[in-house]
Amino acid sequence: MQIRKDDPANPAIAPLLAAHLAEQRGNTPPGFSFALDASGLAAPDVTFWTAWDDQTPIGMGALRQVDAHSGEVKSMRAAESWRGRGVGRAMLEAIIATARARGYRRLYLETGTTDAYAPALALYRRAGFVACDAFADYESSPHNQFLTLIL
Repeated sequence: MQIRKDDPANPAIAPLLAAHLAEQRGNTPPGFSFALDASGLAAPDVTFWTAWDDQTPIGMGALRQVDAHSGEVKSMRAAESWRGRGVGRAMLEAIIATARARGYRRLYLETGTTDAYAPALALYRRAGFVACDAFADYESSPHNQFLTLIL
């Protein structure tokens, strides 16, 4: 597996990004999903990576700068056939390493509350993330939860 910086408009990852957005919208009521599309992932405050198995994209993830001292994990996704095989863990480790290298003191993330998010939530908790209040411009609802990792 190779993890590399990528362009969210890369046509090779379009199916992975589309699956991510469809799943987010399918598991979260309209108006409550904060998943980023390709244009959101291309924002200047976002760094986007993909994971590859040879020529096949198998995962993605992003780090958005919240402020000078913190970042947010965004758009974590492993391809369906690669779930449970360490793609998410490797992507999260790369994001955490980048946040530390940037001198961030804290990482945040926002995720859903349905059972569909349980595997991701378990991954984040194993990495040391704990529950926190809403951050940045998010508002708390029954459809989301917030986690943080002190670096």
